Amino acid sequence: MQNAQNPLFSLFLIALTCSYFINPCYGNAELKALMEMKSSLDPANKYLSSWTPDGDPCSGAFEGVACNEHQKVANISLQGKGLAGKVPPAVAELKCLSGLYLHYNSLRGEIPKEIANLTELTDLYLNVNNLSGSIPYEIGSMASLQVLQLCCNSFTGSIPTEMGFLKKLTVLTLENNRLTGQIPPSLGDLRMLKRLYMSSNQLSGPIPFRLANLPSLEVLDLQNNTLSGVVPPALQRIKEGFHFANNPGLCGTDFPSLRACNAWDNLNANQINSSITKNIPQTATFPITTCNQTHCSKSSSKLPQIAIVAGVITLTVALTVVVFVASSIDQAKDLYRRSPSPLVSLEYSEGWDPTNAAQDCNGLCHEFLHGSKFNLEEVESATQHFSSVNLLGKSKFSAVYKGILKDGSIVAIKSISKTSCKTDEDEFMKGLSLLNSLKHENLVKLKGFCCSKARGECFLIYEFASKGNLSTYFDADEDGSTNILDWPTRISIIHGIARGIEYLHSNEIIHQNISVEKVVLDQQLKPLILDSGLLKLLADDVVYSALKVSAALGYMAPEYITTGRFTEKSDVYAYGVIILQLLSGQRLLSGSMRMAAECGNWEDLIDSKLEGKFSETEAKRLTKIALDCTNEVPENRPNIASLVQEFNVPRGG
Repeated sequence: MQNAQNPLFSLFLIALTCSYFINPCYGNAELKALMEMKSSLDPANKYLSSWTPDGDPCSGAFEGVACNEHQKVANISLQGKGLAGKVPPAVAELKCLSGLYLHYNSLRGEIPKEIANLTELTDLYLNVNNLSGSIPYEIGSMASLQVLQLCCNSFTGSIPTEMGFLKKLTVLTLENNRLTGQIPPSLGDLRMLKRLYMSSNQLSGPIPFRLANLPSLEVLDLQNNTLSGVVPPALQRIKEGFHFANNPGLCGTDFPSLRACNAWDNLNANQINSSITKNIPQTATFPITTCNQTHCSKSSSKLPQIAIVAGVITLTVALTVVVFVASSIDQAKDLYRRSPSPLVSLEYSEGWDPTNAAQDCNGLCHEFLHGSKFNLEEVESATQHFSSVNLLGKSKFSAVYKGILKDGSIVAIKSISKTSCKTDEDEFMKGLSLLNSLKHENLVKLKGFCCSKARGECFLIYEFASKGNLSTYFDADEDGSTNILDWPTRISIIHGIARGIEYLHSNEIIHQNISVEKVVLDQQLKPLILDSGLLKLLADDVVYSALKVSAALGYMAPEYITTGRFTEKSDVYAYGVIILQLLSGQRLLSGSMRMAAECGNWEDLIDSKLEGKFSETEAKRLTKIALDCTNEVPENRPNIASLVQEFNVPRGG
């Protein structure tokens, strides 16, 4: 009772109550907004049929919708879904939205100005669509925005000066549009901007000196415009990151590929910079959206000092209350609100050129590998910028990371350096297409890919197998313990691997590198073969290096030594080795173990960790299959299809 009469305690309760109503996101309102979005984005109801008026957006049933820890819509990920409608004003009703990903679709119409009410939005991806009209100046009020992707559309008009208010912006892509006018000097106020792409527009005038002096700028792409005047010398510091080709009006004494500046150029540059300096506004009065306890209202950023002081006092009390709430939800927010990427750009393999016609953006990505293309920012975000904490494994030519995509799904991301890939792009693309086409329950599913010129790497995004690599079930831990697979599970794994190999062979694909290191297990301990078709992407010397490792581990068929060729029977040989490994529980097979197999000496062959809990009849049968598969004469080895058929025959005894 004493606390109840304490004014400070009363203020604490008021602030606590208010903290729960800041930026309210009522469930019914969100569902209504989503249904309006569905009607506008997908008017024919071809792709968003899972969005239903009686459904729960946070149940996981709404495709592409992810919610935050308060069960409010936080991310909408609908990239590459074939959407052909419009972006509706209703999106502004999703007050808690932090990521909107609508890229690689065929959306038309204008960006609704109401989108500026999404004050929590950090990532806005509208690139590679058919959007038109001018870029709304209201976007300048989206204070949380970190990544803004608008390239490969048909936007017209000038770049809004108000974009200079996006103080947290790190990436801005505007290339491949029809933008006109000059580059706003206000972009020079974006102190956190790292990458700016404006190529293939109709921009004119000079490059602002303020833009050149941005401390974080790493890439500035201005190719294929009609820019003129003196190139700021400060741009020399970003070296290869500065792209200015096909702007005949530009000059610069410190850039070898540019014409030398004359007296007229220098005079104009001095006049322009002097004019800009005199006209820089000292106080920004751009209207921004601010949220109080119950509603949003327009206010000016030039506030009276009394209002500021009052706001500080109110915020101090509110923050005292909110801090302990915020600390408990920060971890959950990290899943949905991604840190900005220092390397994001439109990613294409070496021969793909986004400055060419829209064929590359729309044709190749929409038809050839529809829905499979990721960009570098998504890959970096998923892996927390390739954090060592997420590193699952590494070899001479690749590294594998665990990652979490925007929709919350867990993936494994294999990074391969460009120098390890085939140099012929046609061959590389054929290999990528092959990987994308492989679909079988015993193969790891490829979700997509990303080819990054910025990093010089190709990334393959696979579904994650939660039970890990099969090889770890043979290795003892430091305390001598290991994961033990029971007998039925080992039999199931043997059968599953055979089915996966049969699928590859039926599609005339030889894996060439099968081993327990190339098999992972899902949640139900179902085996999934890794790297099927991967060698089609790799350079010959890298393939040879990988095969040397395989030979050292005992999986290499003996005829390869003399012929240098792989056949289906080479895969069968490696499969026989895996059977013996699973029977014995040993990765390294000794000569005495093979002798035990040939003599049917189960005590020396079968894994002692099973403690005798196995079927002798099954062991005898599988041992014979393993010995047949590892016969030194390829013609004496069985076909994998015949083995799968045998496994499907009911056994007696």
